[in-house]
Amino acid sequence: MELKKLEYDLTVCKVDGIMDIDLTTDFFFIGKTDEELSLVCKTEDVPAKTLERDDGWKGFRIEGVLDFSLIGILSKLTGILADNGIGIFAVSTFNTDYILVKAENFEKALTVLSAEGYTVDNLFQPREL
Repeated sequence: MELKKLEYDLTVCKVDGIMDIDLTTDFFFIGKTDEELSLVCKTEDVPAKTLERDDGWKGFRIEGVLDFSLIGILSKLTGILADNGIGIFAVSTFNTDYILVKAENFEKALTVLSAEGYTVDNLFQPREL
């Protein structure tokens, strides 16, 4: 399975409202529940107004489109990372999963996943939608 490394720093934050988020940027995830509005974005794109923020994340995605019938892909990856003492923050899209780790653990994460047979592609260019 191929993993594609994201070439930018990421931040996980909590915002007060959707109007605080620049929806024209090329990479972000928004999660809204009855308790909070969370945002994952490039560190350079963090809104001026945040309620809380946690900088220092790097990420990679599982390359390709993952069929919903596939079972255990994210579990296996996160299990390998957990066995090596690496915490994660995971987000999913319709097509695939993204795994974020703290920057200080990023190279170690890629190394242990490579040792387990995953291919890591070091070049990621955002696609135009």
